[in-house]
Amino acid sequence: MYQSPFLNEVSDFMTARYYSKRTITTYIMWIRSFILFCDKQHPSKLSKKDVERYLTHLSVDRNIAASTQSIALNSLMFLYNKFLEQPLGDISAFKRVKRQAKLPVVLTQQEVKLLFEHIPFQYQLLFGLLYGSGLRRMEAVRLRVGDVDMNLKQLRVWNGKGFKHRFTTLAVELFPLIEVQIKQVESFLRKDQKNEKFSGVWLPNALERKYSNENKSLIWQYLFPSARLSIDYQTGHIRRHHIDESMINKVIKKAGQSAGITKTISSHTLRHSFATHLLQAGTDIRTIQQQLGHSDVKTTEIYTHILKQGADGVKSPLSNLFDSKT
Repeated sequence: MYQSPFLNEVSDFMTARYYSKRTITTYIMWIRSFILFCDKQHPSKLSKKDVERYLTHLSVDRNIAASTQSIALNSLMFLYNKFLEQPLGDISAFKRVKRQAKLPVVLTQQEVKLLFEHIPFQYQLLFGLLYGSGLRRMEAVRLRVGDVDMNLKQLRVWNGKGFKHRFTTLAVELFPLIEVQIKQVESFLRKDQKNEKFSGVWLPNALERKYSNENKSLIWQYLFPSARLSIDYQTGHIRRHHIDESMINKVIKKAGQSAGITKTISSHTLRHSFATHLLQAGTDIRTIQQQLGHSDVKTTEIYTHILKQGADGVKSPLSNLFDSKT
């Protein structure tokens, strides 16, 4: 797959441990960049000083974003701590990109309803899950039919951020849309099974070995399948992948403009709104933390700060002028 046998070994190691294709591609890209930066020396012969020197280079010479530097760091920590089993220890002696704090953009419930009215029908279920279940967009497009449990009114989210699994709520109002979507998946599957070259949906290696015929069963198919078959770049097999997540924000942005919403919105705005509206309804912060899949409740607490701002928290001194009877 890669020209370098070493990078192929890293890729196979990650694949066997259920890392997503996107994560594998990203980590390999940064590992390769690090190796080239160090004059193609084998990583096992390098040290944490080389890693810190590389991360400083990314900050000073390449002027990358803070989030990008964090991904590069995570890639190299994985390489040394898990693949090479040569723990780097504390990595701190490098120039960090200054991260600017961002306040989440949150829609009111009325704005969410208005936005929903302008979402094309074929995307309404996807939109409903982003807001109604607080999913990240990659979590939504990676859902399989078997991850939807209408009896228990919940979704199973596998390998979310930080490779964590969780359950999150499922609104009963989405059941009719889910049934329509599953029928669409069934239609694709019947068509695909007539294709002799169809190899079934992608499954992690261990699962594909354990459940050799399951990749052509309904429960393992993506809930939001692509309209076209594609070639698996790792194996050359013909498969039906999930839809491209990059189109989600385009649909939401266009719907927001049609709805007259002036806020800058994306799929993550719906996740922020999910958490904020749960808080407004009196849901416990720990429950919201679990629903969102946050490792640290401090990450979730930003939504409590949102509610304490403005009219819901601090009363403006301007209001006192109009409240005065004098």
